[in-house]
Amino acid sequence: MKRSKIGVLLINLGTPDSPSNRDVYKYLIEFLTDKRVITSSWILRQILVRGFIVPRRYKQSAASYRAIWTKNGSPLLTHGQNLTKALQDYLGENFVIELAMRYQNPSIKKALKNILEYDLEKLIIFPLFPQYASATTGSVHEKVMDYFKNEQVIPNITFVEQYAAHPALIDSFIAVSKEKLQNHYDHILFSFHGLPKSHLTSLDKKNHCFKKTNCCQTLCTDNAKCYSAQCYSTAFAIANQLNLSKDDYSISFQSRLGKEPWLEPYTTNTIKDLVSIGKKKIAVFCPSFICDCLETTFEIGVEYQEEFKKLGGEVLDLIPGLNDHPVWVSGLANIIKEYAGQCEVALNPTYSSACQREIDHILA
Repeated sequence: MKRSKIGVLLINLGTPDSPSNRDVYKYLIEFLTDKRVITSSWILRQILVRGFIVPRRYKQSAASYRAIWTKNGSPLLTHGQNLTKALQDYLGENFVIELAMRYQNPSIKKALKNILEYDLEKLIIFPLFPQYASATTGSVHEKVMDYFKNEQVIPNITFVEQYAAHPALIDSFIAVSKEKLQNHYDHILFSFHGLPKSHLTSLDKKNHCFKKTNCCQTLCTDNAKCYSAQCYSTAFAIANQLNLSKDDYSISFQSRLGKEPWLEPYTTNTIKDLVSIGKKKIAVFCPSFICDCLETTFEIGVEYQEEFKKLGGEVLDLIPGLNDHPVWVSGLANIIKEYAGQCEVALNPTYSSACQREIDHILA
């Protein structure tokens, strides 16, 4: 008898189809007109995005994309495809893995159609965002539910919400940083993608948000859905594994858009502060990004590196994203197995054995 499969849909934010002005313009319009990204009224959002933000930014953004584009295309898409293939090989034929982007291609609609061709025991929706935010994970979940609203048969669906401090995630960040951290650094910076503060307060049902100093630095039931608190939990877990003292690292937020107050401290200000106290060599983790993309490779690896050196710093090294690192492939498989309710799964023995040997070598 043919066995039902467990479907897994990995979903990342998105990327333009090419670094051309036209494709970047199209991507930014779709991204920024999402009501969960810019939460203004529909008419104000359209005016802001189509009349001001995108016309002023798309050419500069296209130039930035061209700077990181490879012969294989978008780094975010390439890393996602490599991760999908590695995970499929690792988990074997009892699973079917697909990749989608929330904005542009491959679309969620197309990926779901591919998965639903199989007889599914369960469908796991796995956003590649470790920390929950309405603008990312929430938007992904809404898009998936929108697909099924007109379907006659709806499979058993499990939505992964967050895994900000999951041991598999933390171990993977430790593994990818091992080689870089053999160098001597004066300081470690954890730079997370920022969000408007209003995104946090709108989710606050316990009247907890920003009511006291450092309210995000302890994750509790009152702030369990808080993006900032989850970011701190990720950074603290990595720092603990690296045996860092409080003076050895900082936490900041990048990629601010517009004049609205965003999560602080801002990465650009933190870099200035680090130089001012004599930190000349820093390494930067970007733990809100699973796969390297424009915000890591270009914003941190190029723009902030140049800014750091202009301010008097010497070395700013970007710690690579998890991408398809074998420790992350194994870790991601373990998280998926937890959500699948299968602690023991018949894995592909050839791939998993080879992967485990590489993991053992890396962690040695």
